[in-house]
Amino acid sequence: MWAFIGAAATAGYFALPAHTLPRSLAYDAIGFVSALVMLAAARRNSRTRRLAWLLMAAGTAVWSGGDFVYTYYEYGLHAAPFPSFADVLYLSAYPLMIGGLFLLARDRGRGRAVIVDAAIVAIGAGLVLWTFVMQPIAQDASISGGTRLIALAYPAADVLLLAMVARLLVSGAARDPSVRLLVAALGLLLAADIAYSVVNAYTSYDGGLFDAGWLLSYALWAAAALHPAVRAPAGPPRPDSGRPRLVLLACSSLLAPAMLLVQGLQDPRAIEWQADGIGAGALFLLVVARMAGLVREVHTLAMRDELTGLANRRELEHRIRAALGTGAEVALIDLDDFKGINDRLGHGVGDRLLVAVGERLTAAVAPGGTVARLGGDEFAVLLSASPAALVTVLSEPFVIGPHHLLVRASVGVADCRGTDDPFEPLRRADVAMYAAKVTGGRHVRYTPELDARSSEQASLGAALRCALDEGQFFLVYQPIVALPSTRVAGVEALVRWRHPVHGLVSPADFVPVAEHNGLIVELGAWILREACTRMESWRRADDASAPAKMSVNVSARQLSEPDFAQVVATVLRETGLPASYLALEVTETAVFDSTVALDTLRAVKALGVRIALDDFGTGHSSLGLLRTAPVDILKVDKSFIDDLAVPGAQAAIVTALIDVSNHLGLTAIAEGVETPEQAERLVAMGYRFAQGYLFGRPTPDPDFAAPLALATAEPHP
Repeated sequence: MWAFIGAAATAGYFALPAHTLPRSLAYDAIGFVSALVMLAAARRNSRTRRLAWLLMAAGTAVWSGGDFVYTYYEYGLHAAPFPSFADVLYLSAYPLMIGGLFLLARDRGRGRAVIVDAAIVAIGAGLVLWTFVMQPIAQDASISGGTRLIALAYPAADVLLLAMVARLLVSGAARDPSVRLLVAALGLLLAADIAYSVVNAYTSYDGGLFDAGWLLSYALWAAAALHPAVRAPAGPPRPDSGRPRLVLLACSSLLAPAMLLVQGLQDPRAIEWQADGIGAGALFLLVVARMAGLVREVHTLAMRDELTGLANRRELEHRIRAALGTGAEVALIDLDDFKGINDRLGHGVGDRLLVAVGERLTAAVAPGGTVARLGGDEFAVLLSASPAALVTVLSEPFVIGPHHLLVRASVGVADCRGTDDPFEPLRRADVAMYAAKVTGGRHVRYTPELDARSSEQASLGAALRCALDEGQFFLVYQPIVALPSTRVAGVEALVRWRHPVHGLVSPADFVPVAEHNGLIVELGAWILREACTRMESWRRADDASAPAKMSVNVSARQLSEPDFAQVVATVLRETGLPASYLALEVTETAVFDSTVALDTLRAVKALGVRIALDDFGTGHSSLGLLRTAPVDILKVDKSFIDDLAVPGAQAAIVTALIDVSNHLGLTAIAEGVETPEQAERLVAMGYRFAQGYLFGRPTPDPDFAAPLALATAEPHP
């Protein structure tokens, strides 16, 4: 807004009669008002920026004071002396402006490359000003020593001002709208100053176009101070390494030979060899320094992780190569629940958490150790101490803004002995880390047996693919009974694998492998379709003893798929099974702290499918989850049922869970019931549904014929 006001004021200035007092006073007023605006705006900035803008506002005010003094000379004394007190004010304004720009530029970027680039631009511009402005003044014998000194001070100050502008530009600060306005103001000021100096070196200036440059500079400078972006916190330094910067540096570096060419074409005898030689030498040395810095920067970028600043995989491999054959160890760290944090709180919080993890690991590693980020949420540490400390430091909560985050990490450890391959310790640590993740341990040390197990799992993964393609999987069904009648109220579908060579393979062996390689998504879809097809056949048979509910287990990997709810809807539609006959069983771990999983469950529940929380009590055991998750059924884990006959904490928990379920309107199912005593105790506690070997083992073709029920209209899970 202020820029438009300034442009209008400039147009009004030119509308006034030339060489009149009103026009001169209008010029002075625009500068003075701009200084007041800058001063008022500066008070709203942070401490460092406030000082910078106060200096620039003071510089503008002093410069405007010079305008008023010059107006007094011209219209009050009818004289135009040079030098005069007005020149003292003008020259006094430069240090204030340069000081403010220096503070602002330092706040935006302090790298050596920024300073070298600014020096290249300043020396190149200074060489041009010396050739066309300063040299004619210095060689003019008609000018006295004091007058010559003041005349030379103007272009010299402009060079320093230009250096500050160049520093702002190459530091990447011009991405800020307020800095862009400031650079535009300085550009107009420098253009008008330099043009004025060049004209005055060869002729005289009697007002005109240059006035527009100075006036618009005032307006844009004030607009920059008023812009809201001037108060925003500065982000991390991001030097502008794009084409404009390269063009600017290339042109500045070529100014020395360009001056030699221009002078040679005009008069070869008048070439300023000394000035051009010094300028060319200085530019050459600065370019060499810049290239050396660029080489170091490229090397650093090639060896560093962009987000955390830690070593990357390439740098870690170099360090491991140097440590081969020593007692050094490599620890590979994977954050188990990082995806849930990203889903729930966003990638910004996730990135800040990764930085915080890197900082905490670095602080925990002894001098000489190396912390690296290998990508995603995976870190590696080359250390000589025990890795137990790494697990300990990561167990403390991380404070990321308003969030207190607990992070669980799986750590695999391997030493650097017995190999001359720098990739081998990392591979071994990866095998150990995967073992820690599968077994639920905090950290696992590599042993050769883990390789054999890993090889078995890899073979098992390949066999799983063949099993899916060749139809080696089948379902068995375990009854869920109503208490106390033991009438079958529902069934749970469980997958089994009949390998053509090894026979039946335990789900405990192949399900974790399928989870790891992603085949669980395809296998889970097959299980869902097969179970719904079977349930629909029982429903259509119109057998009074048939179950009223089919329960199907769903993995965390399936819930993370964006189209899982659509898969469920498609299966129900194609099999013809009403949604009310289907229940999906999920574990606490699968949905805890995962916004994606919870959203998926809500979409499934909206179809009319019921949701069961399986193995309750073995995961996070958060009662808050019963409130946030769209749960209909609570399945109490077998571990609580085993010691039910013995009075104590287990019985108290089982009692508490039925009370919670009743108050929340949930259906409670006791799992793992194996004895009549357990069943009787559960009935006494108020449980009306149970599942376990007492009522039937999983079988492909269950017989639903049951003892006479106490009632014909008992509830269904």
